[in-house]
Parts: sequence; C-alpha cells; structure tokens
Amino acid sequence: MPGLIGPVRLRTGRTLASVDPDRPDVVVAEAVACGATEADAAVAAARQAAEAWRRTPATERAAVAFRAAAELRHRRAELAALEVREAGKPWGEADADVCEAIDFCEYYGREALRLEERGATGASVQSPPGEANRLTYVGRGVAAVIAPWNFPLAIPCGMTMAALVAGNAVVLKPAEQTPAVAWQLVEALHRAGLPPGVLSFLPGLGEEVGARLVGHPGVDLIAFTGSREVGLGIVAGAAVHRPGARSVKRVIAEMGGKNPLIVDDDADLDVAVPAAVTSAFGYSGQKCSAVSRLIVLQAVYDEVVARLVGAAQGLAIGPPATMGTQVGPLIDAEAHKRVARYAEAAAVEGRLLLARNDVPATGYYVGPMVVEGLDPATSTVAREEVFGPLLAVFAARDLDHAIALANDTDFALTAGIVSRSPTAIAHATAELRAGNVYVNRATTGAVVGRQPFGGWGLSGVGSKAGGPDYLLQFTDPRAVTESTLRQGFVPPEDL
Repeated sequence: MPGLIGPVRLRTGRTLASVDPDRPDVVVAEAVACGATEADAAVAAARQAAEAWRRTPATERAAVAFRAAAELRHRRAELAALEVREAGKPWGEADADVCEAIDFCEYYGREALRLEERGATGASVQSPPGEANRLTYVGRGVAAVIAPWNFPLAIPCGMTMAALVAGNAVVLKPAEQTPAVAWQLVEALHRAGLPPGVLSFLPGLGEEVGARLVGHPGVDLIAFTGSREVGLGIVAGAAVHRPGARSVKRVIAEMGGKNPLIVDDDADLDVAVPAAVTSAFGYSGQKCSAVSRLIVLQAVYDEVVARLVGAAQGLAIGPPATMGTQVGPLIDAEAHKRVARYAEAAAVEGRLLLARNDVPATGYYVGPMVVEGLDPATSTVAREEVFGPLLAVFAARDLDHAIALANDTDFALTAGIVSRSPTAIAHATAELRAGNVYVNRATTGAVVGRQPFGGWGLSGVGSKAGGPDYLLQFTDPRAVTESTLRQGFVPPEDL
C-alpha cells in the first residue's frame, strides 16, 4: 500500500512487510516505508490543509465521522478477517476491535456537535446584562497520531477521529506490524468525504517517522499509544521548543500498565476465576489493560490458584483464524523473545505453576503461564510490563494488604476487585490507584462512552479516551466578550 501525503499517493523505493503472526512466512501486506523526508512533506501538506478544515463547520466534520462509521460497519467482517491475519487476533477480539472503531466515529462525531452547540449558545459561560460571552473550541492545527498494533483499527481510529472532528489536520503513523489495517481507516475516511490533504498516512519505522514527527516544529499535538519507554521519550522530545514552532506541543499518551485484580475472601469464585483468565490471557495478554497480578486473600488462595491453573490449562491455543481459539500468537519475533525472557526469569524468581508448551510448532506462540512466590518489591516479572500471557499470583493477609500490593507500581491504568462485600468494594474502589477500576468483572473490554479509558502515573497523560473530556485536548479554547451597550448600530447594508 502507498503512503499518502496530502492528496498524493507515494512510493519511496523502500517497503515494509507485515506478516501473519501465526505463519510468519506469509506476507500479509507490503507498505511503502517512509522516513524523515516524507514526514516533513506530510507536515507541510497538513499545515496547508489545516486552516480550511478548522473553519469547516462542526456539522460537516461530524458528518464525515458518521459516514466513516457506516463504511466500517458495512465492511465489519472483512476488516475483522484482516485483523485475524495481520494482528493475530482471534475472531472475537478482531470483531470487537472493529466495533470499537465504529463506536469512536459515532461518539466523537456527537461530541464535536455538543462542543459546537455549547459555544454557539453561550451555555458554558456567564453573560451578565450588557455583555455577551462565548467560549468556543478550535482545532490546534496539525496532529501527529502514532498508533499501536494491538488494537490496530480502534486505537488509530479513535485518536485520528478525535483530532479530525475537533478541526485538526492529521499525519497518521501506523504501527509497523499492522499498516494494512490502518490503511483501511484512511480509505474509509476518504470514502466518507474527508477533503484531500486533511489526512496523511506515513507507514515506516518509529525511530525514523515517529521521531521526526515528534520533533517537527510544525506539529502542534501528538496523540500516542504504546510503551512507557517510547511514551516518555515523546513527552521529553515534544517539550523542546524548536525554531519555527508557534505552539507548545501537547502530548496525549497512553503508556501501558501492570494491572492488579484482587480476589476477596468472600468472592464468588465462579466470577473471580473467569475474570482473571479472560483479563490475563485474552489476546495472549497483549493488552495494556490486561491483568498481570492476581492478588488473593489468604483464606481462599489455595482454592483460587487451583481453579485458575485448571481453567488456564483448558484454554484453546492455536491459529486465530480457527473458531474457538482463545489464545493465539504474539505479534512478532521480538515480542516472542521478550516474553520468553520473562518466562525464564519467572522460573528463577518464583515457582511456575503452569507453563503450557502445547503450542503450534510455527508462529510466535507462548502458552499461558502462572507463577507464584515472586518478591513483589524486587522481581522483574512482578514489576515490569510483560505484554504476554504471564500471570503472577500473590497472597494477601487482608484487604488493606491486598490494596497496598496492588498500588505498589509506577503504573496506574486498570485494577479490579471481586467481592460480595459492599464495604470492601467501596474501600477498594476508593483506594485503588488506577484510572479504571472494575468490580466483579474482567478488567478488559472498556466500551466507548460507558467506560472512558485511560490511566494515571506512568500509564499515561491526558483525559480518557471515549469520554466527555477527550475532545477538549485536541482544541484551543477561545473566549469572545462583546459589550452589548451600544451608541447606535451600523446597518449591514451600509457596511
């Protein structure tokens, strides 16, 4: 597939291949590989298009979002099938990702209309007699969207759509592993009537394209989802003012988690165990919201662990295209090596209760693993984000000890508790350090508009995706004050 700079599709002579994680010898797609030169050209094109798009009425920008939603809805099965191949997502996970992208289009389109109405009616601010005040929101200019591979349609769609309906031009840098899925978003938006030039598409290596966009003086805003290390580098790079920059870059970054689930001593284990298994091993643990630490009160620890290991032992591992597969491959060879290193560390730092090796001979597969006996203060497996199907289990003396263990991390994305006690639930939800706290359910699967998603600490910076504050980050507020105490008025025909 080509790159896209303004309205021009381009080839660079270099390509970037995405492969099927189940069968790495199968190339799913080849994308043009862009670099710093293309990034410069894309930002220049975006700056040319940004002013006209900013002045486009919110109703027209929202209409593009709604038509894009219809396009994605019409191609739902086809897009899910592509995710199965390029991202290694089992069917249920792939379909859910497409549905979330549709939800983002619908939700952010309506949020743009809501902001426009607030500004037009003056509902946001006070206007005393003799004075009219309005608070409106205008696009910041050029947004660079740097997207991940694990939600290859929903997350780039959410970040891109928020930027667009808020009135920004966008340069989209997709994940290297899933450019074909991201390209479907670009095509859907143009079929939906997005004017040429408002959206550019730059597949390429992060250290080339992404780094140049972060440092470019013509970029006003960066929306990123990915690892903590890359996210912190973006925050640092964006903070440097460069000659020619006329704004301070704003960064919206979601950077992962080390997420706990607490099982109280009165919990319904028929709820707790499935919630833990789904949260830890769904999509092979390749979700920033995945549970990686299960903290169980001592009174029920042995029973929970026994049932957990039994449930994980029964998960169906195999090709994601096979109906019924619950655990598929990791995304690529690098991820496979990284998770394998954590598996080796788990065997040294603790006691492996489960390490399934009944996986396909080809593909980037790692079976579900359960480990106990880790030192929560010093173990790398206990403290670092693994991004794979590795679950650490800890025993807690009481609920306060469990909450202390849960909060002992630099991350603060998701957390959960399974309990039948209203008192315990109230205490845990008040004290758990996380942006999203779940009670008596899995910690994954946030729905747009229902569970606005995003964390604190080193899990990210910015307001929650899929929530009522998210769009504001892509705008600059403007207050206009007019005195209505007049000494005469010039009729319009005389102007």
